[in-house]
Amino acid sequence: MEQSTPFITQEELTDCEVLVMKVIWQSDTVMSIQEIISRINRQYHKDWKIQTVSTFLSRAVKKGYLEMKRRGRTFEYYPLVTEEQYGRREIAKCVENWGSGKLGNLIASFAETKHLSAQEKSEIKELLDGMD
Repeated sequence: MEQSTPFITQEELTDCEVLVMKVIWQSDTVMSIQEIISRINRQYHKDWKIQTVSTFLSRAVKKGYLEMKRRGRTFEYYPLVTEEQYGRREIAKCVENWGSGKLGNLIASFAETKHLSAQEKSEIKELLDGMD
């Protein structure tokens, strides 16, 4: 479900809200709360109840990430922000916060904390070369 809405919300998602959003982003159709609960519990090995998920959904709606529409006796949830938009903003925040605004600093810091295999280094080089 690709959206072209500009990403204007500034409020952060909690880790739990991100899990809920990931389930919604992975779906090709709108979802009811029952579908969301079923998938999140199965995919992320949770035992969340309707009230828990309802709280996360209402917070995501208030923060501008989701839209909720009533259909009969159920509510359906639509993403207003794509996973790609969210991911890009999170990466930009990492660069700013942990790389002093420079991608190279972030990559160097990452490489120091996680030993990169020759394969991973090669893949990164190919990605960078492909940017020319």
